[in-house]
Amino acid sequence: MIDVLFFAELQEAAGSAKIAVEADRITVKDLKEKLLATYELDNLDHAMVAINEEYATEDVLIENGDVVAFIPPVSGG
Repeated sequence: MIDVLFFAELQEAAGSAKIAVEADRITVKDLKEKLLATYELDNLDHAMVAINEEYATEDVLIENGDVVAFIPPVSGG
């Protein structure tokens, strides 16, 4: 299992701040595709990704037990 954390508008779109995904040894890109097939996460491709509190790129492998956070870009003024 992989714990997935959503923040800001991604949390609202997913309907939860945290979900568990049944997966092991998949890339960030594969996880994104899996999430997009289930949830309407329009800004997912623009979000920063962190695995176990360290920023990661799309080719990083996610292991069973990892925590993945999707952090959308912030705006303000």
